[in-house]
Amino acid sequence: MAVQDTFYISHGSPTLSIDESIPARKFLQSWKQNVYPNKPNSILIISGHWETSVPTVNAISGPHDTIYDFYGFPKSMYQLKYPAPGSPHLAGRVKDLLTSSGFPRVDVDAKRGLDHGAWVPLMFMYPEADIPVCQLSIQTDRDATYHYNMGRALAPLKDEGVLVVGSGSATHNLRALREIRGGGGGGGSIVPWALEFDTWLKDALLEGRYEDVNQYEEKAPYAKMAHPWPDHFYPLHVATGAAGSAAKAKLIHGSWDLGALSYASYQFTSPPTS
Repeated sequence: MAVQDTFYISHGSPTLSIDESIPARKFLQSWKQNVYPNKPNSILIISGHWETSVPTVNAISGPHDTIYDFYGFPKSMYQLKYPAPGSPHLAGRVKDLLTSSGFPRVDVDAKRGLDHGAWVPLMFMYPEADIPVCQLSIQTDRDATYHYNMGRALAPLKDEGVLVVGSGSATHNLRALREIRGGGGGGGSIVPWALEFDTWLKDALLEGRYEDVNQYEEKAPYAKMAHPWPDHFYPLHVATGAAGSAAKAKLIHGSWDLGALSYASYQFTSPPTS
């Protein structure tokens, strides 16, 4: 069954995996009931935690390893597993679509598992871990338009029943979060720069101004404060590119942590093809 939607999920802190007080956890747990009841044939997830020099897709035969790419957290987090099967077939399709769309080199990694930007949200969205998954890397030395075009190249996957999910954070300034935490802040008030950027992003997406979002460094207020490094934002551009310029955006979740970390998540629905 064809898929008309792509998604951008703000996965926030790794503690989402164990902290039941984080509102985004309940949102993800309600995924199949309230957000997307259809079961996709497979999932392509683009996480802000896999950076490579060229597009790289993992092609795992059998269950994925769970990558614990975080440090100094509670022991219970390192015992969680998400052994979803891989899909060498989907990995091959990703490579073919990207190379045929002008990406000169696309690598395939036959060993890499799922990092926490992939397995933490998927663990709540699809806890049975029975849907084949591939993960695609980002290139932080390229721009947002490059990643939007990557998504455009991957759009045909939707007709093959593949759910395309970008996983990052709507705002992601770790230094600011450390300063807020160190100063005992984050009790409820949202810092102005984060709120202004998050509001601009919501308005731009809901109004279909995807080109403005591609040019966010020039167009958005406090862009460099919200994203000093673009790793957690580029998965959004892949998701919007895969949805297409005519897609309608919907805010499906909004919450905050420490007054500066936005969990805003979006659904992009493409018009039906005639």
